[in-house]
Formats: sequence, C-alpha cells, structure tokens
Amino acid sequence: MMDKQQIAKQYESIQDEICVGLEALDGGATFQEELWQRDGGGGGRTRVIQQGNVIEKGGVNFSAVHGVLPEPVRKAFQVDETNFFATGVSIVIHPGNPFVPIIHMNIRYFELNDRVKWFGGGIDLSPHYIQTEDAAYFHGRLKNICDQFSPAFYPTFKAHADRYFYIKHRQETRGIGGIFYDRLTPEKAGVPWDAIVDFSCTLGRAFVPIYAELVNRNRHREFNEANKHWQYLRRGRYAEFNLVYDAGTKFGLETNGRIESILMSLPPQAEWVYDFKPEAGSAEAQTLSLLKQDIDWLNL
Repeated sequence: MMDKQQIAKQYESIQDEICVGLEALDGGATFQEELWQRDGGGGGRTRVIQQGNVIEKGGVNFSAVHGVLPEPVRKAFQVDETNFFATGVSIVIHPGNPFVPIIHMNIRYFELNDRVKWFGGGIDLSPHYIQTEDAAYFHGRLKNICDQFSPAFYPTFKAHADRYFYIKHRQETRGIGGIFYDRLTPEKAGVPWDAIVDFSCTLGRAFVPIYAELVNRNRHREFNEANKHWQYLRRGRYAEFNLVYDAGTKFGLETNGRIESILMSLPPQAEWVYDFKPEAGSAEAQTLSLLKQDIDWLNL
C-alpha cells in the first residue's frame, strides 16, 4: 500500500484534475487558490470558484494535516493515540440554475499508526428538483464504480448514505443520496489495502464526468423567480445539515481547522420561510415526496 505521503500526493493530483475539469465545464469562471497552514501541523489548498456560467459558488479543497488529536475527537473515534495524520479532497458545488443539482464529494485518509488507519468518503447529490432519470444515471454510475471492487460496496455504501445524509429534525433526506463509507479497512471491505486506495482515487476521478453529464442535461433549462425561491429554500436545508450533523464540519472545528475552508460548503444565498408548504401536485411537492431513505433509484 502507498504510504500516507503518497496518498496525499495522489489526492493533490486529483484536486488539480477536478479543478481543470470544472473550469472547462463552467466555461467562464476560474478557481482562486489560497494556501494555508494549520497551527497544529500541516496545511492545505483551498480553491473557490464563484459567479460562473454554471457554478454560483463552488470549492475544491485539499488538506494534509497532522498533530495532536483533541480529546473530544479521541473519544468520538474511541482511540487512545494522540498523534494523527489526515488527508483528503472535499468538494461542494452550488449551481446557479435551480435545475442543476448541488453535488458534494469527499475522499479522505486517516492514520494514527501502522495498525490504526482507514479510508472514508463518498459522493451524494442534492437536486433542488428531483428528476428520476438523472437520479438513475447518478446511482448507475456509482454502482458501476463500486462493482469494479466488490459487489457488496454499492448496496452497503448506498444504505450508509441514506442513513447519514438525513435531516432528522425535518424527517427528510438532504437529496437523493449516493454512496458513503467510513473507517474502511481490508477487514471491513473484504478487499486489500491497494484496492481501497484504488477505489478512493477512482471515485475522485469520476467526479467531473458524472457531474458534467448532469450539468449538461440541465444547464440551459429556463427558470423563473418561483424556481429560484425554491432553490434558496433547499439550500437552507443543505446548510442545516452541514451545520448540525456533518461529521467533517465537526472534525474540522474540533481540530482547529481553517474556518473558511470548513464552511466553504455553505451556499452563497439561502432562505428560511416559516412553515412553507408547496402547492399540492407541484414539482416542489413531488421533490419533497422523494426525499426519503431506501429508495431504489435504479428501479424506480
């Protein structure tokens, strides 16, 4: 298996490839980069793209940090070791057109020592308007990637995503899910370390072609003020999940991470309307009816 520095280098390359691909997809805006250092050790590259032809706000972040693991995180991870290393790439894209979905992905590696180490990550889609053919495409691509490594990956990781990306206080999912995995080791995955590394990198490199297809299907669709209003309400739900439940946000805050990078995932504009209820039979009501766990998007 690659060592931790080699994994970090792979992730750096994936960040570069994704940024090039997204700039080409947008066709207007370019990424602005900020290099940062973490007080406790390590650092990263925050890259943000804004006000483009497609992307209203997006970020593709890379980090490789190390140091002393704070006590709350040690308790959460149920470990005794104090020194850690963590590296990863995280992406959130908020499009301007309400018919283009929000997308999120992260791939990450965490190590305490030669015995305690694991991979995590996933990719999920949060359409403002759920279109079942797009959902089937998205999940089909993820299943194909997973099946290259293990027939158990897709059903296991899809179920994990359904459970994880759930806004409990709203009793609705954040979107249509995707795949999510955590603390992945050979014992847990049933495949060797090298295959897990390859899976992580393959997922990372699949981000641009998957999202490009969804963008190009919808980027020229006309929309009105009511569609934008609904988009802002759905962005509000997205913000609620990230601030209340997201494990990456909590880890970043607990480990004294860079706040601008941690909160990069928040939308540029969102709304909260008291007790909003969509009109019966509307596209908005249809979307709400599909924000449920355990939907088989491949056979809907």
